[in-house]
Amino acid sequence: MVPFSVLDLSPIVEGGSAAQAFRNSLDLAQHAERWGFHRYWLAEHHNMPGIASAATAVVIGHIAGGTATIRVGAGGIMLPNHSPLVIAEQFGTLESLYPGRIDLGLGRAPGTDGRTALALRRDLDTDGDRFPRDVMELQAYFAPVQPGQAIRAVPGAGLKVPLWLLGSSLFSAQLAAALGLPFAFASHFAPDYLLQALEVYRREFRPSEALPAPRVMAGVSVFAAASDEEARRLFTSAQLQFVNLRRGTPGPLPPPVETMDGRWSPAEKAGVEHALAYAAVGSAETVRQQLKSFLEATRADEIIVAGQIFDHAARLRSFEIAADVRRSMTA
Repeated sequence: MVPFSVLDLSPIVEGGSAAQAFRNSLDLAQHAERWGFHRYWLAEHHNMPGIASAATAVVIGHIAGGTATIRVGAGGIMLPNHSPLVIAEQFGTLESLYPGRIDLGLGRAPGTDGRTALALRRDLDTDGDRFPRDVMELQAYFAPVQPGQAIRAVPGAGLKVPLWLLGSSLFSAQLAAALGLPFAFASHFAPDYLLQALEVYRREFRPSEALPAPRVMAGVSVFAAASDEEARRLFTSAQLQFVNLRRGTPGPLPPPVETMDGRWSPAEKAGVEHALAYAAVGSAETVRQQLKSFLEATRADEIIVAGQIFDHAARLRSFEIAADVRRSMTA
């Protein structure tokens, strides 16, 4: 049975607040745990009025503290925004508080615009070797302390927090293969290189102490409801949010509309439909067929499900349908 997991951007909806977003995230996580989802990941984004999870490690602690068994982690931490030691200490702390339940997914994108990246980092060093070096430095902080080691993560050393590399291109696929780490592809918003990246990763994978064989997670958005028509209506919130982002006016997650006609240009429509090509939208049976095709194409070992839905009750129902679909696919 292929595990399903949750990717939560902790959406701030129009008329809502970050406090409400965090309450909703915890409620979704508690439901996801009961419905059999394997992991619950949160993503690092900055200067985004519609996403509350900028302080990702803090929100992970909130979710882990309110759940009991589900794995909780980052999908991901944008490592260039941080020193590896700080991340090792943060996730060493989380692993110490919630042993055996913490994941650390790593990305090399800024998770924001250029100005905000500069405000975060104070240095926009783009040396291509930096991200691989930072990943290996982070691995070293989680390893057992070596004789004479001058700098150690306390807590963190010896905890071996599981690392995943995240990506939407061939770069992270190649790096994950070279380091023998599991790989998660962001196909829920960046579909272009999905199949090519997975082929490269599997072909070039080198077994490691962390992982003896390739492990692939692929992202897909799910907008599920009682009917195809209602699901397509729920989907318009995500479409509108993408249009606003492409226009350079990101904002809170808007409420759904009955039709997108007149709300986007033909070029915007084509761009959004391309970015969201791997969105499963419809009733339970429609979503089942779409996810079945996605699994057959990717041969993914795990699916991580996103879903930017305005109404919290509808969002819960969509994830519940996804959990039901997973069970039906293996019945």
